[in-house]
Amino acid sequence: MYRRTGLISTLIALLAFVLWAPASAVASTAPAGAAVRAAGADAACAVLAPGASAAAERAVAAACAQVAADVWYTWGGGHGSQPGATYGQVDPTDPASEHDPERLGFDCSGLVRYAYAQAAGSDILNGVASAQYYTHRAAARFTAAEGLAPLLPGDLLAWGTSQDLHHIAIYLGAGKMVEAKQSGTKLMVSDVRMTGYFGAVRVNTGPVTGNVFQTWGTGVWTKAAPSTTAARVYAFPRATTVRIECQKHAESVTAEGYTNDAWSYLPDYKAWVTNIYISGPAWLDGVPTCTF
Repeated sequence: MYRRTGLISTLIALLAFVLWAPASAVASTAPAGAAVRAAGADAACAVLAPGASAAAERAVAAACAQVAADVWYTWGGGHGSQPGATYGQVDPTDPASEHDPERLGFDCSGLVRYAYAQAAGSDILNGVASAQYYTHRAAARFTAAEGLAPLLPGDLLAWGTSQDLHHIAIYLGAGKMVEAKQSGTKLMVSDVRMTGYFGAVRVNTGPVTGNVFQTWGTGVWTKAAPSTTAARVYAFPRATTVRIECQKHAESVTAEGYTNDAWSYLPDYKAWVTNIYISGPAWLDGVPTCTF
């Protein structure tokens, strides 16, 4: 009787080991940013496709940790002196935001700011959604027409128009994203919404190359061509760091007590701005002349 019991026990132990081993093997090869689940969500918050940089995977992991912590969306949240959750404000256009001043959390760009600060070790995306999309730290850009196929986990997805980008989220892969969506909800994993989708940007967390300058002034419009009558593309809400590809002499502009016919081309905006609003001399040192 003892021998049969011992044999059965041994067989049960071996069977348990066989069933356990594959799950252990899968867990040991999971990508950076291991999966966590949002409260009540069906989709895992994790890196869901290969190819992302280590920094992008760290950004995803940082955002997903906030999802796992059941953190609130709160309007204006995450825009304190340092990256991190803050109490929000009442959005006058959204009645659901009435409790946001009582909630510690993030809005869409606050979450992106925090995630990439954690990934890069510095506050590289301090700004609203439009400033983050147009960052001079862009490693690559993708239009809405290209769809999701070229995207990698960690890429930033933006919604709106060139003049008004009002929402931003972090791509996970497999058609999923992590976002701070709206007042009254927690941070979440969502299917990527193509309605109103504008495009995506891949963030360079390393040294920035090219000719980097600072603008000045508020509400300064970039233009589709080097002319005051050209279509507006985007207005700098405040002083902004920009990357300049080249400059050329074109329409003369008088503003702020200055007159200048030099315009600079900004590749991250695919737009032009008069050199009057770029800190530096009228003709920028070290910037080549445009050949187009």
